[in-house]
Amino acid sequence: MSEGRSKRPPVGGIGISSPQRVIDAQTGATKLQLAEYYLSVRQWLVPHLRGRPLSIVRAPDGVDADSFFQRHCGRLKMPHMRVLDRSLDPEHARLIQADDISAVIEAVQMGTVEFHTWNARSDRIERPDRVIFDLDPDTQLGWSRMAEATCLTLDLLEELGLQAFLKTSGGRGMHVVVPIDRRHSWDTVRAFAQGVSLRLAEQAPDRLVARMGAKNRVGKVFVDYLRNQRGASTVAAYSVRARPGLAVSVPVERDELHELDGAGQWSILNIKQRMDQQRSDPWAAYSSTRQGLTKAMLRHLGVRDQD
Repeated sequence: MSEGRSKRPPVGGIGISSPQRVIDAQTGATKLQLAEYYLSVRQWLVPHLRGRPLSIVRAPDGVDADSFFQRHCGRLKMPHMRVLDRSLDPEHARLIQADDISAVIEAVQMGTVEFHTWNARSDRIERPDRVIFDLDPDTQLGWSRMAEATCLTLDLLEELGLQAFLKTSGGRGMHVVVPIDRRHSWDTVRAFAQGVSLRLAEQAPDRLVARMGAKNRVGKVFVDYLRNQRGASTVAAYSVRARPGLAVSVPVERDELHELDGAGQWSILNIKQRMDQQRSDPWAAYSSTRQGLTKAMLRHLGVRDQD
């Protein structure tokens, strides 16, 4: 083996094997560039990962080949990845958690591209601390319809008295994220999310739908509430997507929606321009937001309190 090929350049203290291997034919991006991207956004990424059970999407042969979800270390050597207590998910292999950038880079070294997190933290796993609505459009819809659906969702949440935060999915849609106090069960959070989805579909039946399936969303946006059940996960803010183009899930402000080209606008190759031009963090108030799902909200949606 040549000297150049045998080297493992360190990124955040983690040696990267096959650093020049192209992982995305569309952009020509390499494994090393992916690791360097994650290191460059560590101060924004890690707070979204720390303390949460994690699912990773690995694409060992690049994003043009097969990829797969993984919720445990298995045979992978990732000593910086925290392995959680078996009691948190006793019927499966022990869950994992990335509490620092070393764990992230270590996972990238093992072929990981995407990082997904639960809606609860591992220290109180039965009490979710956020609600997520994944707005997934019909592939034929233009971006203006996606932006409209996002605004309709925000308007209803505001009517209920809840502050929400936005991020692009890195695919076609948007994620609407509602931080909540850790005092509700998974059943209540899921019922609330379903209630919001159904209400939106009632208010705008020609534009929004609450039923999954491609045939149901023709010409519409599906308001997916199913990510709010125990064990489900959503791609983290600033995570790359394991698909051609290596788009990134990026926090945005509401007033930016109609200026975007789409939910896959930013990738690891142009995200730096976004970060450099950003006047403020769209999610600056996220960690300090204190709000809960009140009985009045549930009644307004016709939802039964499951707690």
